[in-house]
Amino acid sequence: MKNLKINIAAFFTLVLIAFVGISCVNGKHDDGKENAGETTASSKVVSNFPYDLENPVEYNMPQNLFEISGIAFYNGDPKDVFAIQDEDGDLFHLGLSDKESKFTKFGAKGDYEDLAIINNYVIVLKSNGELHTFPLSESNKAEAENVVKTKDLVPKAEYEGLAADAKNNMVYVLTKDSKSDSKAKSSSIYGFKFSANGTLSASGQFSLSHKEIEKFSGAGKSKFRPSALAKNLKTNEWYVLSSVNKVLVITDADFKVKAVHALNPKFFNQPEGIAFDKNNNLYISNEGGTLSAGNILMFKQK
Repeated sequence: MKNLKINIAAFFTLVLIAFVGISCVNGKHDDGKENAGETTASSKVVSNFPYDLENPVEYNMPQNLFEISGIAFYNGDPKDVFAIQDEDGDLFHLGLSDKESKFTKFGAKGDYEDLAIINNYVIVLKSNGELHTFPLSESNKAEAENVVKTKDLVPKAEYEGLAADAKNNMVYVLTKDSKSDSKAKSSSIYGFKFSANGTLSASGQFSLSHKEIEKFSGAGKSKFRPSALAKNLKTNEWYVLSSVNKVLVITDADFKVKAVHALNPKFFNQPEGIAFDKNNNLYISNEGGTLSAGNILMFKQK
């Protein structure tokens, strides 16, 4: 009888332990639900980004655009893309699916990084900050005439990004690297008013904070080196591309960072050009690599 009492007591003790254990498990499960809710909320924020960067439509470029370094559309029309490549002073234009491209000579060999089209003018940026400006109508010729070279418009530095905001008659030049920017941990952007006759006049300077980019990306300290920029006219946001860092930075109209998106190296070999068409679709160009041609990736707006 004594042993029976002990066994009964042990049984109830085991039942009590099991009950407590189940309660604890249920408590952890409830916490998991809260975490799942937080994850879902984060996913919703990410899903608000209007482009799926993991699902591009790819257009391979002809061999003479293997080192494509900048792209632009005329009035946002994707029927023809205008492009440049690093080594030659040629303006290319072609349909996205074309196997060959036409080109117009506008300058000697050099390190050309980006281009913009505004008010029927083409502007091409060299890495030293020099600008080449000429009428878009010249692109129908084998060699452009009336090309205006503008030097010393921006401080001595390395430049890769050029963009136009035709609505406000503004042109923006983005610094890739400079001693002053390195000290300030930021990238400088210089704004210019574009006149009807194709001249530029200084109209503001902006700063893109590297610390803010690090904060939004969650990455450790890294030297941000932007390669291109374009304005999303629907949201009035700037999209700033960095080939070295493999990121796309979203800012407000005054270049205050709002978001940072990592770029998958699987698709982005060397992203150096960016543009939007009139339907607000996003285009990013990549220089070719060992196993890939130069290309333009299109991301349809969701």
